[in-house]
Amino acid sequence: MSSARDESTGAIDPRLLRRTVLVVALLNFAYFFVEFSVALIAGSVALLADSVDFLEDTAINLLIFVALGWSLAHRATVGKLMTLVLLVPAAIAGWKAVEGFSDPDPPLVAPLIFASLGAIAVNGVSALLLARVRHHGGSLSTAAFLASRNDVLINVSIIAMGILTAVTHSGWPDIVLGIGIILLGLHAAREVWEASEDERLAARALAGEEID
Repeated sequence: MSSARDESTGAIDPRLLRRTVLVVALLNFAYFFVEFSVALIAGSVALLADSVDFLEDTAINLLIFVALGWSLAHRATVGKLMTLVLLVPAAIAGWKAVEGFSDPDPPLVAPLIFASLGAIAVNGVSALLLARVRHHGGSLSTAAFLASRNDVLINVSIIAMGILTAVTHSGWPDIVLGIGIILLGLHAAREVWEASEDERLAARALAGEEID
């Protein structure tokens, strides 16, 4: 009888990995609509960027779901494509931040905080689910785990930004957080790219090719 984990090798059952990423994808896709709607109502750049980030997480986990049976070389290629996906919310946040430089309006604090608390719950559950399988799907599962982990940090930052906005009545905290989201996105993209490069080199080694 097979089990979720092979005790002799420490390997994760591929079926468990696929179920995990599918559940995470559905969670993220459902919450996108919630946070996107609240972001429009609240007028928050940071919350809007985070709602788009839920679509990013959906895409990453769905790609893992379909790509797990591929070779190391193919997974490395998809992992590098994931680097571009990780940059999408950072680019959107940056564009909105630039637009707000001239006259930043403060977002509505209450809906912003409530939406962020819900996002923490969704991303926290996703990160916990992915933590146990992050080393068993190569660069793809690494991308998924990093995205969920970073999202929790972003959500906490949005709540802090909301409190600061309530105190200062300024839109600048929202703009500054947008820049922070960009930096987190760039860091995650770099880690995924490095993991993908490791897989590419491993694939070449298995093929008997010389590694520069």
